[in-house]
Formats: sequence, structure tokens, C-alpha cells
Amino acid sequence: MNVPTANWSYPTAIKFGPGRIRELADHCKAVGMKKPLLVTDKALAALPITAGALDILDAAGLGRAVFSEVDPNPNEANMVAGLKVFRAGGHDGVVCFGGGSALDLGKMIALMVDQTVSVWDLEDIGDWWTRANPATIAPIIAVPTTAGTGSEVGRAGVLTNSQTHKKKIIFHPKLLPAVTICDPELTVGMPKFITAGTGMDALAHCLEAYSSPFYHPMSQGIALEGMRLVFENLPKVYDTPNDLEARANMMSAAAMGAVAFQKGLGAIHSLSHPVGAVYGTHHGTTNAVVMPMVLDFNRSAIEDRIVKAAAYLGISGGFDGFRAAVMDLRARLSIPENLTAMGVEAARLDELTEMALEDPSCGGNPIEMTKENTRKLYDACM
Repeated sequence: MNVPTANWSYPTAIKFGPGRIRELADHCKAVGMKKPLLVTDKALAALPITAGALDILDAAGLGRAVFSEVDPNPNEANMVAGLKVFRAGGHDGVVCFGGGSALDLGKMIALMVDQTVSVWDLEDIGDWWTRANPATIAPIIAVPTTAGTGSEVGRAGVLTNSQTHKKKIIFHPKLLPAVTICDPELTVGMPKFITAGTGMDALAHCLEAYSSPFYHPMSQGIALEGMRLVFENLPKVYDTPNDLEARANMMSAAAMGAVAFQKGLGAIHSLSHPVGAVYGTHHGTTNAVVMPMVLDFNRSAIEDRIVKAAAYLGISGGFDGFRAAVMDLRARLSIPENLTAMGVEAARLDELTEMALEDPSCGGNPIEMTKENTRKLYDACM
């Protein structure tokens, strides 16, 4: 009998619902924070929702310290700057507030407060995470303001090496936030292109997890329902930004995608990561651009399961119908048609191919990725 062996882990305490940002100070105190540092991105730092979160902390005697020097694809220079602020301010915890960039960088600051190893020594390879001293990792509370990456329920963060322009996944079990506050009201003010890109990121996570060849029935079910939530709700929030019910469903889909992809990611992400690192493109939007071409690339291995997914989603036409639904969704959200439209240059495709094959996501792709077929896949995406 062929009985699988697998390791499964699931997320943290999630406080879900409109207005739950008001609980932020209480949760900070519950995990031992007396002087948290709120980490967000440059654009979000100036918005009323960030001021509101800082007001909540300040009113509870926790201060209103903020660090916002976070690039769209955060790197180790951002991390070093954040660590300097954290240490100088005598902070004892991190509130990660924003989209994937702020959540990931906030985690890196919490992780590296007092480590003796380099952050690159903690890449998600084997048991490298055991090199870190877990006792020095600061507590983390996550407050997503987008519905896409799902970093709020993850044990890792993505950091770009500014010298090599390669994205690295940094992992430690204690990077899982102690508490996550999912308040859909915080996502209402997102610009349309961010709503679109982050929503397509959630779809990419669910689709790749669902398509991954590894054994994980729980993730499989979560990924399937996550796809349904995206197809049904992403057009609604794009057209009607204040549709709070649809916003809540998209926040759920984002968290579900991140939980599901412990089953594996694939070529969508392994192609997208190098493009984002080299060209600074929005990650979720880049995922959306390459998604149909990766579906074609993997068709021989995933057609049967995509047919089943299409039936569950109420999409007629099997695999072709599912692909057409992806194309329709991309068009409705004004996603660029190809990588050329995003500024990617044909002269750099060999370089991007090498980077894609080094990305850990390619190991979860249903079709083995080689130098030859990955180069051809990039060509198809142009």
C-alpha cells in the first residue's frame, strides 16, 4: 500500500471582521509588547488608516513609533534601516501593517533584532532556520491592509538581495504572527491596480497550491474554495470598492491561499520572482501576467484536476473554460497582456531563466522546469 507521509502546519489566531483594528492595543499587550514599532510602507504611512492605528496604540500608552522606509520589493538595506530604528527606540515587538512588502519586512526586523548570523543564512533551505536564536525574535502582530499575499498567516518573508537582485524566502516558525487582525474596512481605500494585483496574487497562490503534485488534501480543499472566493468577489471589489462583504471574502481568500501553498508553488512564482527583483514590478500583477502561459505549460499534468475545479467553480468548458475565465478576469482588471508590456527586455531572458531555476517555487511545479523549457516559457510570456 502506498500511504503518504507528510508534515502539515496551520495558522495562528485570526481576529476577523469589520472594525477589529480597534483591538490592536489589547493584542499587543497580550503578547507582551510595551513599546511596539509599527512597520508599514511609504505610501500607506501618510494615509488615515495608519494614523488611526497609531492613535489606538498611543491612546493605550504604547506610543506611536512607525518605520516606513519599505520598498515595494523590500531588501536588506530596508531591513538594516528598520533594525536601527527598532534598537534606537528600545522597541519590544513589531506590528506589521500593510501589504506583503510591509508584512515581510516587519517580520525580518523582528527576526534579526539580535541574531549572530546573516539573514541570508536563514533562507528556507532544509533546516537552516535552526541557525537562528529563537529567544531573541521579537513578537509579531500582523494587520494586512490588502487581500493578496497572505503573509499574515505565514512563517516566512521574501527579501530581495540588493546586490544580486535575487529574491530569497527567509523562514522561521516564530515568524508566524502571534495574532493577525483581518479587518476588511482597512482594504476599502486600496487603489484599483493594487486591488487587482493583490487579488490575482491570492488566485495564483490557490491555483498553484491546487496544481502542486504533493500530498496535502487539506490544502487542496482550501485552495479550491479560495479560488471560488476570488472568481466571485474580485470583480465586485474592483468595481465597487466599498463592498465590505466582498472585501471580507477577498481577505479570507488571501489567507487561504497562503495556508494552502505550504503544499507547493510553481512556475508562476518562479517566473515572477526574478522579474520583480530585476524590474521592480508588482508581484501579484506579474503573477497574473504569466498565469495563462503557465497553465498551458502545465496542461498535460494538471488538466484532469483543472476540469474538476472548473466544475466546482461553475465554469463550463473544462480546462479551456477555466483558462478563458482567467483571461476574462485579467481583462476586466486591466492586467497587462504580457511581460513586454511590463518593461521586460528580451535581452535579459537568459538571466531571468537562470534566476527562475534557482527559485524554490519551481520545485513544486507539476512539470519539471529545465533551462530549455523555462526559457521557452519566458518567450511565451513575451
